[in-house]
Amino acid sequence: MTKVFGLLGHPVGHSKSPLIHNDAFSSAGMDARYHAFDVKPEQVKAAVEGIRALQLAGCNVTVPHKIAVMDFLDEIDDEAKQIGAVNTIVNQGGRLIGYNTDGRGYVESLLEELGEPLADKNILVIGAGGAARGVVTALARHGVARLTITNRTLEKANALLDIAKSLNTEAEAISRDDAESKLGEYDVIINTTSIGMSPNTDESPLSLKKLAPGTIVSDLIYNPIETKLLKEAAQRGGRTLNGVGMFVNQAALSFEHWTGMKPNRQRMKELVVETLGGTSC
Repeated sequence: MTKVFGLLGHPVGHSKSPLIHNDAFSSAGMDARYHAFDVKPEQVKAAVEGIRALQLAGCNVTVPHKIAVMDFLDEIDDEAKQIGAVNTIVNQGGRLIGYNTDGRGYVESLLEELGEPLADKNILVIGAGGAARGVVTALARHGVARLTITNRTLEKANALLDIAKSLNTEAEAISRDDAESKLGEYDVIINTTSIGMSPNTDESPLSLKKLAPGTIVSDLIYNPIETKLLKEAAQRGGRTLNGVGMFVNQAALSFEHWTGMKPNRQRMKELVVETLGGTSC
């Protein structure tokens, strides 16, 4: 019988997940299909019940449902609990288990670019939403030296400090102006917000006037592949990291949770870049 996997979100028409997962299933010789399901917020409980009723083998969860689904799962992984969100559901004989692969997927992409440990790195995170929670949790679990969080609303940034400090990571929350004035102090700068995402490609979350050459500037956005933030970083001598690596790595980790197999991540990257009209990852 064909195994069915899915994506729960709203909207989901833009998602590249069906493309890369169906290709990975085909490459692995699996009789499986992945579909995107547009689920309205008031239908989340019914959708999760549908996973059991229809015997879906697993699902991804995207905005705006990553928090809401947690109330209807049987078990939640410790990392997903710390993050406070789930992006992967595994159906084990009718028992639904929630995981979060976003943060780990991002850290793997960052390590690929860095080529060295994070232990002595001073990192600035822009934003304090769900994506930031995943990134901050994964970085802290990975033993990063110091985290600084900046956000338009400092109260939201302060809420992330507890996560970092609970994992013995030095952390502080500062204003956007303070972050821009201290920009030269950071080894890595990460944008976790949607500022600069298509179609609003003329926007940038932060001024890079004081960027130190060689600093890694990373954007979780992968559409466009090169955001305004990354273009400015490159012009000022920074090293850039787009969101394709995180997107692919989180998808690959979900695939591993479902199947126990490792997909071809390079193949996934090439598919995403090709559909976005890009030339590199």
